[in-house]
Parts: sequence; C-alpha cells; structure tokens
Amino acid sequence: MIAPQSITWEPRLQHDSWQGTLWLAPDFAILHGAAGATDSHAHYAHQLMLSTGAPFTAELDGIVHTARHLLVESLRPHAILAAPAPMLTIYAEPQRLRGAALLAAAASAGAPSLNSLAAALQAQPREQLADARVQRALDQVDALLSGKVSAAALAQAAHLSLSQLERLFSAQLGLPVRRLVLWRRLRLAIRFILLGGTLTDAAHGAGFADAAHFSRTMRSLFGVRADRSLRQLQVTLLD
Repeated sequence: MIAPQSITWEPRLQHDSWQGTLWLAPDFAILHGAAGATDSHAHYAHQLMLSTGAPFTAELDGIVHTARHLLVESLRPHAILAAPAPMLTIYAEPQRLRGAALLAAAASAGAPSLNSLAAALQAQPREQLADARVQRALDQVDALLSGKVSAAALAQAAHLSLSQLERLFSAQLGLPVRRLVLWRRLRLAIRFILLGGTLTDAAHGAGFADAAHFSRTMRSLFGVRADRSLRQLQVTLLD
C-alpha cells in the first residue's frame, strides 16, 4: 500500500451511485462493483476496501491515501475520492467482527472474490458481548424498530436503569442508545430497499418519520443519496 499523503485533493467526481453485486449476511455485507465518489462521512460499520485493479484514492481522518486496500474502522470519518477500478468493499457490524477479522479474512481469501471473501468472513470467530443484558436490550431494539423505540423500554427489557443502559451501550457498543437505534433503523431501511421496497415504505417500515429523514440519515452516515445508491445493486442474501 502506498504511504498516505497529507495533501489537498481535488477529487475527480464519478457517478454517485453504487453499482454491482451485493451479498448481504446478518452481520456483514460485501459489495463488488463500481464505487462512486462520496461526501465525507462516518458510519458504525467497519469497512475494508479492496481494489481489483488500479489503486483508489480515499480520505481517512483528513489524510489522503492512494492504495489497493484500506481499512476504515468504526466511526472514522472518510470519503472515496476516486476509484477507477471495480472494488470489493466489506462492511461489518463491529460488535460481531473486529477490523482485524476483516483483514484476516481478506488475507486468507487469496485472490479476493465474493465467494472467497464470504467464506473467509463466515469462518471468522464472532465477538460476544460481555454483558447479556446489553444483548437483551439490542433484541428489544430490533423488535421495536418499526415504531417508537424508547430507552425506558430497552432498560426495562434488560433489567437496567436508564443510566446503566447508557453506560453499557457506550462502553460495550461504542454508541449511545439513540445513535445505536438510528443505525439499526438505517440498516433495516436499506434492506427493505434492496429487496424491492420504495423509499417511503422502507422509511416507514424501519421507523423513520418519513422518507426525507431516512435520506438525510443515509447521506450523513454513508455520504451518498439513498435514491441513487441502492437501486442498481444485484442482491444475494446469505444465511
């Protein structure tokens, strides 16, 4: 990988949609195809970008990298500036797969492909939450996502006080309750759209106030527009 450079970059803008094939598993996704330029953004998922040809250019924490592979760990600001060749991009839930596990999977996959990466990721050991009460709270989040998710309801399900719930979420998940709920709403809405739902139906099905709220969240967390970024993907669901 070429060393990062602290320079000002004038990006060559490309298409702003994701195009290609997406394999979607319960705790990871692999996208193979063309990557559009993005605004700077930070999402909860770990992300590993692998070029299948020429190097890509991306900004991470304000530093420009020209590389064929780059790990972006959870919540780190980044942007794709130029990607002339097709890429393989892995997204993984951080409470289940560490960033190091993504690198290990890519190394064991040999010449990376959808098949080899999916098999390598499925073989990686999963992280376990240190406190079962946090898992009960997460299960309650998922059960309530189509409507209101109150911290009080989560605390009750986990047999915790509100202050205990917030402390445990921040310590074990790296996000406060409200932001974790927003991430899970976005993840669910994306899944609805990938399976053929409309923007409005996906927003309501995942508990967003409206399609505009969903779109703003997508732009904030992934740096792209939902209406342009999800429709051109061929989706395969993995167990």
